[in-house]
Amino acid sequence: MLWPLSLLFQLITKLRRLVQQSSSAPDYLKIPLIVVGNISVGGTGKTPLLISLVKQLQQEGFKPGIISRGYGGNAPSYPFAVDEYSNVQESGDEALLIAEKTSCPMYVGPDRCAALQALLDAEDVDVVLSDDGLQHYKLYRDVEIVVVDGQRLFSNGFCLPAGPLRESVARLSEVDEVVLNGQLASSLPQLESASTMQLEPRFLVNLVNGEKRPFSGAPFNMGNKLQAVSALGNPQRFYDLLERLPYQIKTFSFPDHHAFTAADFEQADIDPHQPVVMTEKDAVKCREFAKANFWYLSVEVTLESEFSERIVKRVREFARV
Repeated sequence: MLWPLSLLFQLITKLRRLVQQSSSAPDYLKIPLIVVGNISVGGTGKTPLLISLVKQLQQEGFKPGIISRGYGGNAPSYPFAVDEYSNVQESGDEALLIAEKTSCPMYVGPDRCAALQALLDAEDVDVVLSDDGLQHYKLYRDVEIVVVDGQRLFSNGFCLPAGPLRESVARLSEVDEVVLNGQLASSLPQLESASTMQLEPRFLVNLVNGEKRPFSGAPFNMGNKLQAVSALGNPQRFYDLLERLPYQIKTFSFPDHHAFTAADFEQADIDPHQPVVMTEKDAVKCREFAKANFWYLSVEVTLESEFSERIVKRVREFARV
């Protein structure tokens, strides 16, 4: 029944792109701009990829800046500058995590063009990366990177509201790079040339004292029950990682970008004497009321070297200074 609405959504999306997207860079943009996004709703792994790319560019001597929507935040005004000392309620969880992990200048706001202008006016950067924004067509871009979840892929293949897609699968043929997060669930021609990305769990880190325990083996006492808490678009990927450990897992799922409070962890089903494990993105929202049994999972992103080299090469080619 929703199929006709899906077609209408797809048509409107194409018309918006045709009307809004510019084929030439605005005069104020003298440096390359990379958009890291997805064509489906929910988490695909774009934020870890962006952080990894920023670090790679920093190693090559670049000075990256970052823009984002700042989803989940409520800043006093926009564009809003985010750094490692920002309040997560103002910045949003992903933005604060990115700022902490990269130490790059970062501006957020619903109007990414305004965020870009504010970044360029205030900071000394020579390349800009946009966390999400693939469908923010007013934002000019030199390189488009789409991240695809290797397990969920494209579900039923329909656009909203009949399916999970923001744009049709055909959009993948128009972007510069497609990155597959995790193992491919089934063979698809659209992903034959995709680069691969792996998220490997490394440590469990305590929110109170920073203690690190290796993820491998049995980091907690045998007989413990892990209480996995998440507010993610795709929590199952996180739960699957924890299933590697030799413990019972009890899951507590909240809406994506949920603003955690201490009351969320005081519900009767969460045992204060058993480990509570969450992602690093969720952990930034729980620091103020964290208890000794709160841990987050630290992961390492592994990318194909050829992919990273292509991105660095494109950044050098698109430099307009």
